[in-house]
Amino acid sequence: MSGAERRDWTVSGMDCAACTLKVTKAVERLPGVSGVKVALMSERLSLDLEPASTDPAEIEAIVKRLGYGIAQRGASSPENTLDAPKKAHTHGADCEGYDHDHADHGHDHAKGGDKGPSSAKADAGHGSPGHVHDDPADRGKAWYQTNKGRLVIFTGALLVLAWGFELLTSADYGYWAFTFACVIGVAPVAKRAFEAVRLGQPFTIESLMTIAAIGALFIGAAEEAALVVFLFAVGEVLEGVAAGKARDGIRALANLVPKTALLEIDGKTREVPADQLEVGQRVLVRPGDRIPADGEIAEGTSGIDESPVTGESVPVTRGPGESVFAGSINTEAALRVTVTKTAADNTIARIIQLVEEAEDARAPTERFIDRFSRWYMPAIVLLAALVILIPPLATGADWNTWIYRGLALLLIGCPCALVISVPASIASTLSSGARKGLLMKGGAVIEAAAKVLAIAFDKTGTLTHGKPKVTDIVPAPGVSESDLLAVAAGVETGSSHPLAHAILRRAEEAGIEALPATDARAIVGKGVEALVGGAKAWVSSPRHAEESGGIADDQSEIAARLETEGKTVVAVFRTGQSLGLVALRDEPRNDAAEAMAQLRAMDIAPVILTGDNPRTAEAIAGQLGMEFHASMMPEDKLRLIREMGATGGVMMIGDGINDAPALKQANVGVAMGSGTDVALETADAAILRDRVVDVPALIRLARAAMANIRQNVALALGLKAVFLVTSVLGLTGLWIAILADTGATVLVTLNALRLLRFNPSDNR
Repeated sequence: MSGAERRDWTVSGMDCAACTLKVTKAVERLPGVSGVKVALMSERLSLDLEPASTDPAEIEAIVKRLGYGIAQRGASSPENTLDAPKKAHTHGADCEGYDHDHADHGHDHAKGGDKGPSSAKADAGHGSPGHVHDDPADRGKAWYQTNKGRLVIFTGALLVLAWGFELLTSADYGYWAFTFACVIGVAPVAKRAFEAVRLGQPFTIESLMTIAAIGALFIGAAEEAALVVFLFAVGEVLEGVAAGKARDGIRALANLVPKTALLEIDGKTREVPADQLEVGQRVLVRPGDRIPADGEIAEGTSGIDESPVTGESVPVTRGPGESVFAGSINTEAALRVTVTKTAADNTIARIIQLVEEAEDARAPTERFIDRFSRWYMPAIVLLAALVILIPPLATGADWNTWIYRGLALLLIGCPCALVISVPASIASTLSSGARKGLLMKGGAVIEAAAKVLAIAFDKTGTLTHGKPKVTDIVPAPGVSESDLLAVAAGVETGSSHPLAHAILRRAEEAGIEALPATDARAIVGKGVEALVGGAKAWVSSPRHAEESGGIADDQSEIAARLETEGKTVVAVFRTGQSLGLVALRDEPRNDAAEAMAQLRAMDIAPVILTGDNPRTAEAIAGQLGMEFHASMMPEDKLRLIREMGATGGVMMIGDGINDAPALKQANVGVAMGSGTDVALETADAAILRDRVVDVPALIRLARAAMANIRQNVALALGLKAVFLVTSVLGLTGLWIAILADTGATVLVTLNALRLLRFNPSDNR
């Protein structure tokens, strides 16, 4: 819609997926409203609102009428929910083999948005006393201290009083006592049901509860009607507790960043709110303190415990010039850290944002269940009507008996357990993975990752450390080693490529100053050129140098020999003049061989796709026991990923923008990098710890999630099927029906929560 503005609210008290459906349907009917998204776990309502159409206050009023609390995101509130910053915009380049990725030299930029707490006090009722929605002020309290809990106690007390009244008087008077208890308890249900019907939603659990309770009163089952209202309330409290547990894993991430920081100005420190730190400011981090912002160490060397952010259990030593994450713990010595990202844009904030936004990327299974549930409840209502009408009309059976059985069917008809079965598992998986440095952008990614049969790996920075070192310098006849390094360093100045960094480091160590260079540009898949000393110079692959007449025959032989030793070789030359060769080597990561063994044990075929030369690729692949494809241009990688995808699910592991086409073409694109913008935003998933064994761990987590989803769906449908049959046969009544409904919802949620404790690194 042209001119539409994106609006966001926090909606408190949504306990199941049926809640999100009610809010969505009610809001999307309003004039000027489009693009409605309601996320259960992050409690977010977002939509596009056309100017001069519906007043935002009207949207809030409708949500409140349905029984939920609502506040604009960013509004003042005593409690934070899962708010996250606006999405960071990133441009970056991380690279792989020289022939391929020297083409991209980039920089990372990030812009943060605002971030604010929100949530408002919820109105009572989701349709029953027990489904009074979550009040933010109730968070952290015992169940009996919450509004929900107090109403459960109230309805339970009414039920007990009715039983007592019946014992002290007679069954006739007791009937009226139970009727009174039922009417008082079901009143909020009826009110919410009426509001839902007014908003065009006749098939809700509130409607079914109201019909069942009133119907039970009419056939003389007042005691059971009152009991059903109470059990429904209890079940809804349990639902709310389970949903809260699922959200707690994500909320815990936000609590990792300390609330305050020691800002240092002119040698003096003062305590300031951590969320007010600005880029470029310097903070003091004492031993034992959490680091308050993403930054770079300016002074000091200390062990950094990154386990809260990446799940890495062993502290790593960091010193001046190295990056650190907000939320990490300084374990040894005082550090002075220069802030590089605001609170709205730090790694943890972006992880939370990804977990929240992942709810939009719904799994195919989840979409199917949503479609199924839309006709499931009307079908149940029709079935209940047939059960009530056909036996008495066709055979003269007792009306009360079949009305009772039909009402039991209505209570069984709520699809809450089925609808929540998938998002609860997905949310637990995302939260569990985020705590271990494994990020997946939604249910669709999880489902695709679970079906992966082959994995294509980028080489440099993925299977290797991405920090090559110069091993050999071979000047051409008549050229000194210092002249060769001076030209090479001049061409590479300003480049972010790992090989460029290695050459510049070697020149610096040798005390050789890079020659002034201008007009540097990358040659895709070949190398880089620049004007050095007023004349063109190149640093490229030997193959490109040979095509350009920049390498002598004897040097080609030397280059081939060096490559057979697993080294990457670059040729340095000017127009018609060879200056020499530089050989570099990047060793495989220590855990790469173990990761490949784990993948093969999982019946997944790993393969290397690299732009590096075949000899170097063969040396690395030989050490790791992998197949390989070398000298690949970006379009070659894209073509091969397509071919691999034709035979089954394929995952691509890369570390930068260079691999973007292949990452997007793969069923699942995974970026490796320690919390870089590219790692968090380029691909479908990201591995923060730079550990290759986290690749099989990510797949194990995805497979565990899908197994959990299948268990939940079977549990939800199985219980429904059993009690549909027993209700029709008269073996179970109203109170068993409501226990089956809310009990199934609680069971599938608790089963999903098991994923929070799942350890994907355990390969047994």
